[in-house]
Amino acid sequence: MNVVIANSQQNILSNLDIDIIKSITGTYEASEIVEMFKSFFYNKMVLDVTAIKNYEDIRSYQTLAMGLDVEKIIFFLPENSNLCTSNFLSKLISVGIYNFTTNLDGIKYLIKKSNTYKDVAHIQQLNDLSTTIVNKVENGTKIIGVRNVTEHAGATTLIYMLKKELTVELGNAVVAIEVDKNDFSVFNDKNMISTTSAQLRSIIERYRNASIILIDLNDSTDDSICGDVLYLLEPSIIKLNKLIRRNHTIFSKLKGKKLILNKSLLSNKDITDFEYEANTKVFYNMPPLDERKRNGVISDFLGRIGLLTKTEEKKESSNKIFGLFRR
Repeated sequence: MNVVIANSQQNILSNLDIDIIKSITGTYEASEIVEMFKSFFYNKMVLDVTAIKNYEDIRSYQTLAMGLDVEKIIFFLPENSNLCTSNFLSKLISVGIYNFTTNLDGIKYLIKKSNTYKDVAHIQQLNDLSTTIVNKVENGTKIIGVRNVTEHAGATTLIYMLKKELTVELGNAVVAIEVDKNDFSVFNDKNMISTTSAQLRSIIERYRNASIILIDLNDSTDDSICGDVLYLLEPSIIKLNKLIRRNHTIFSKLKGKKLILNKSLLSNKDITDFEYEANTKVFYNMPPLDERKRNGVISDFLGRIGLLTKTEEKKESSNKIFGLFRR
């Protein structure tokens, strides 16, 4: 049997179809919640965090973590709040709290299976990347490579959209380079350059004053000059099957890499199934986008990889942490 503590999210929790042994409503000091339930037997506690006084203060969660078994507590966070950022979630993880979500499906999932640190470690890693990518920097320039894993996964168009958004924010300090192809010419952008593998380093040296250089690696095997590499995979059945037939060990090689599902129509459940079958984590799920328009998802993505630090402050982006968490 389960316990529910609700406050401002009570209407949402009223639709939760689970066995409940005790339900209370209101706001309480964290210490009061500890006293009420430290000797009370229950399977799981669903805790609407707005029921905690000073619920934006991490010290309230430290009190709960010290007084109760937080593995049995599901922290129900208000969507679009300041709590749904990698910075705050990282603090929760640091005090041993791994079970948090913003939706009823997430609660149902966590009732059946509690998270471990491995399930949420990527959120802490995102926080480490919130102001800058931990990368190799040459002359102060962030050099990010993009590589298609499946055929025609969209690296060229994605780089164009990333550069366009970065240019709006940073001006002409952003350069894109493609290796061994000439697709960039169609964009008629003087800061989108085509070159060869042999000339790549000299081109980068030419643009050493740029703040950010995005490189479409294409078939180049040398990405050592990049501080970070994004791996694009279009998750259609035909593309995946072709990929596996060509290289059946590809996903073991991609383990730990920044794997981006591009032009993806997968649902959260589909992504969870994909991660289980491929035995690898998805860094970001990028839907099909119109490259003619500015897209909020592009800004969000740039924030995730540390190229637009202000993105995390945008309210529209705060709930998208859970696009990665997928619970």
